[in-house]
Amino acid sequence: MPDIVDFTIKQLNTLFLKGEISPVEVARAYIDRAERVEPKIGAYITQTTEIAMAQAKEAERRFVKGEDVTALTGIPLGIKDLICTKGVRTTCASRMLKDFVPPYDATVMERLNGAGAVMLGKFNMDEFAMGSSTENSAFHLTLNPWDLTRVPGGSSGGSAAGVAARLCAGSLGSDTGGSIRQPASHCGVVGLKPTYGRVSRYGLVAFASSLDQIGPITKDVTDAAIVLGAIAGLDPRDSTSALRDVPEYEVGLSGDIKGYRVGLPKEYLIGGLDPDVEAAVRRAVGNLEAMGCNVVEISLPHTEYAIATYYIIATAEAASNLSRYDGVKYGHRAKDYKNLIDMYKKTRSEGFGLEVKRRIMLGTYVLSAGYYDAYYKKASQVRNLIKQDFEKAFNACDVIVTPVAPSPSFKLGEKTGDPLQMYLSDVFTIATNLAGIPGISVPCGFSRNGLPIGIQLMAGPFEDEKLLRAAYNLEKSVGKIEKWPEI
Repeated sequence: MPDIVDFTIKQLNTLFLKGEISPVEVARAYIDRAERVEPKIGAYITQTTEIAMAQAKEAERRFVKGEDVTALTGIPLGIKDLICTKGVRTTCASRMLKDFVPPYDATVMERLNGAGAVMLGKFNMDEFAMGSSTENSAFHLTLNPWDLTRVPGGSSGGSAAGVAARLCAGSLGSDTGGSIRQPASHCGVVGLKPTYGRVSRYGLVAFASSLDQIGPITKDVTDAAIVLGAIAGLDPRDSTSALRDVPEYEVGLSGDIKGYRVGLPKEYLIGGLDPDVEAAVRRAVGNLEAMGCNVVEISLPHTEYAIATYYIIATAEAASNLSRYDGVKYGHRAKDYKNLIDMYKKTRSEGFGLEVKRRIMLGTYVLSAGYYDAYYKKASQVRNLIKQDFEKAFNACDVIVTPVAPSPSFKLGEKTGDPLQMYLSDVFTIATNLAGIPGISVPCGFSRNGLPIGIQLMAGPFEDEKLLRAAYNLEKSVGKIEKWPEI
């Protein structure tokens, strides 16, 4: 039998139902592997071994007693460390929240706990989800399991590296401008950003509230469908949560995609794209054609404005959301200060890292009285134009296919000195968040250096089921990653 930690969520669930393996055995296998591998990867901020074993024992009892179980009962998962977990610290990889222990669970955690999932721990990330490499964590670096000299991507780098290193069966990340899809591409796993409003944001520590969305990072598309099915749905505590039924995503995977119109935007296959990435994406598009899809060239004409638009809207919302960290209510407070204003200044200077400070300053600037109309208002108008581009495109196609990132994973430290180069890492993913549509990264090949490459598929709003079906068929055609990196 293969190593326990190589099984997918679907495979583990099948083995549990047959009684061929137990949740306690699986949890122990992952915990033992973390003892050997985690020091080399640095995926976790907090490991919750005792909680995991207690949850695994309860899951095992449910199977033995024949009680109701779900596809996630007994499945060991890791959680990005900006999703609130009752009684377990939630740091956002920041000194500001290094000792913060939430008194409540995020909605997604309530749903995972209700499904009987096992929480192995909280994963490292870029501080407050601001970054594309997980090099902005206040605690430590996370390394790419395929090459320990390279980044895992970001901001959900710990969540993606954790799955690729087989430190968990699957994980949750969050995606504001590519933070699930880009690290999934760099780590050779599947990363799904659902439609905005499909998954509750209650208990997600906010970066940019109109862009943030929680989603799964898994070993394959089937597992992504299973996790999405468990966490999706209306939540009265999130005013942006959609009043829509949740389809049976896993059941919908097997549908035929023959005749699907696949849009290839001319603005995305551009100069500066790594030749290995372009070759892998074009091969995958050829596979879709071989399955009976019709590939059509489309145009998303406002693409060139997406990065500027995103970094105005996202930083403006970040500046507003992060104003609550003032040393008064919770989180870090400076020890020595002269008065209230001095306490605010010192608390925020000590608590926030360089990239977070940079984005707060950018956001404060674009929201200031003299510049609001010129920047934030204009960016909101351009965002509507980008959204309209996608609406028109989806009249001509069922799904859109693009690269996920301009290159495979880059070297540690390669872009930390040039914020603009780091921001360009998200050039292919941010428009998805601006438009509020679903996007997924699926492995589609390797570079000549043996680094994984992902392809991005996008669909119309709340067409997550159609998106997953296309991704599942592409995965079958391209082939799953069968040999995971040796660490």
